[in-house]
Amino acid sequence: METIRYEQKGHLGIVSLDRPSAMNAFNYDLITELGQVVESIRINPDIRVVMITGSGDRAFSVGADLKERRTLPDQHVKRNLFKMGEVFTAIENLPQPTIAVLNGYAFGGGMELALTCDFRVASEQSVMGLTETGLAIIPGAGGTQRLPRLIGQAKALELILTAKRMTAQEALEYGVVTKVAPPEALWETAGALADALLANGPVALQQAKFAVRHGMNADLQTGLAIERKAYEVTIPTEDRVEALNAFAEKRKPEFKGK
Repeated sequence: METIRYEQKGHLGIVSLDRPSAMNAFNYDLITELGQVVESIRINPDIRVVMITGSGDRAFSVGADLKERRTLPDQHVKRNLFKMGEVFTAIENLPQPTIAVLNGYAFGGGMELALTCDFRVASEQSVMGLTETGLAIIPGAGGTQRLPRLIGQAKALELILTAKRMTAQEALEYGVVTKVAPPEALWETAGALADALLANGPVALQQAKFAVRHGMNADLQTGLAIERKAYEVTIPTEDRVEALNAFAEKRKPEFKGK
């Protein structure tokens, strides 16, 4: 692939947007290749946690490639927007927990990509925002829907309508990011979060994520039913028995994802 780098380290999958000279802006090739990688991760039982980041030290992603956008006819703009929304939804629906590692600028579609992830860990030098209204458009790859669900309607409207560019600390205060770290400790901080996730039962991680994600969009009683069904999936697993045995034997469990 020319615009995406992917590597697997143990049970961790690391996806890097790889157009550093364009600050990892999205063109159609990048969106398409990202979708292909995401699909390969979805069906890979060895991957238990996913990290998404940007190549280089300047940007996670600055969103759509505006130099390319100026040359595109309207139907190609719509094509790109539809594809981006499709791929971002696929990331949001990954069964594995996902961590966006924000190593620099994250604007527009870049911020929308980060919002699809379960966690966002940002460098102190990161600047981010849904800045589309400053370009006379609106967030079109999920930003107007995911941000208010994350931080509430009033705060989301403030950020979107003012096209505010947040520092990492401001993003932490708004509740947009999960953790902030010095640039030199960014990967150590994100890695510690990944390790904390990887220490737990893989099936349990996926079912807990499923219950939270789907339960949030339902009434309480439906959410409780979703939770019970998700719990039932874990009952016949080998990992549940292994956890009980490890507890009795006072040792660390060795989970197999089965």
